[in-house]
Amino acid sequence: MRAVYADYPSADTPLAGLTVGDRPAPTAAPHEVLLTVRAASLNMHDLWTLRGVGLKPEHYPMILGMDAAGTLPDGQDVVLYPVLSSDGWRGDETLDPKRSMFTEGRQGTFAEQVVVPAANVLPKPEHLSFAEAACLGTSWLTAYRMLMTRSGLRAGQTMLVQGASGGVATALIALGVATGLRVWVTGSSPEKRALATELGAHEVFEPGARLPERVDGVFDSVGKATWSHSIKSLKPGGVLVTCGATSGEPDATELTRIFYLQLSVIGSTMGTRQELADLLSLCETTGLRPQVGLTVPIDRAAEGFQAMLDGRTQGNIVLTT
Repeated sequence: MRAVYADYPSADTPLAGLTVGDRPAPTAAPHEVLLTVRAASLNMHDLWTLRGVGLKPEHYPMILGMDAAGTLPDGQDVVLYPVLSSDGWRGDETLDPKRSMFTEGRQGTFAEQVVVPAANVLPKPEHLSFAEAACLGTSWLTAYRMLMTRSGLRAGQTMLVQGASGGVATALIALGVATGLRVWVTGSSPEKRALATELGAHEVFEPGARLPERVDGVFDSVGKATWSHSIKSLKPGGVLVTCGATSGEPDATELTRIFYLQLSVIGSTMGTRQELADLLSLCETTGLRPQVGLTVPIDRAAEGFQAMLDGRTQGNIVLTT
């Protein structure tokens, strides 16, 4: 079958090992299902896999991809939940210390077919295309947990999203608007700020800009480049929710400001299966659609990966089979 995989890790030139070619077709074991993939979205995790982060050399070649939407043998259209719990784990899947995801020891979703646990598929909302639905499992689920579970914000309050154009950021904008928050966004270019406005953001700013007033909550996946601005943008008692550090670890934690203003700094990772089910229901009842900025067939996967590596995102990047 046709697949997109990391043939070998390359820390400095991650796309060097990116390969499109034939891989053995998978076979489902008991309690598994064979998913015919119609679309799958890229995530930063895929670039980390190409760099060799989290995988031993003997695990290569590894089919990339954590997310997918497709069809089961019975004809049901489904969305994939990408978190794999360890045997016997019960409760919040994101707290399982032995959890993993696709491409972490188990082949990923950038292929014509993938075998997944039967418990990891949920019905696809009918109003969403396969490309849109493929964005829900990682970037949209991450944003949903950050906002709806971890932040404690409520309708009418003001939130700031650091970065305007990535999958998580565009999801946060759409979810914030849909749930009645006032959404402010920073973006590094006029094009990215324009995208945020198109998605419903109430105000947009250049990175590091002085805001008209402090906000109730900040959502930050950037890290070093935005950390100080995120902390300084919060009202006393405000909350910063972080899900990553794509620009590296902050040089300073701003501890004095954090304890004096009684700020909360909360980490968030992925989301639970139930949160994905709730997100799917929210999309159905509100008509929300993920922002897909680029769609390419798997044979042109390198174009999508180069766009992500260069930061040329206008929402999610999706591969189609």
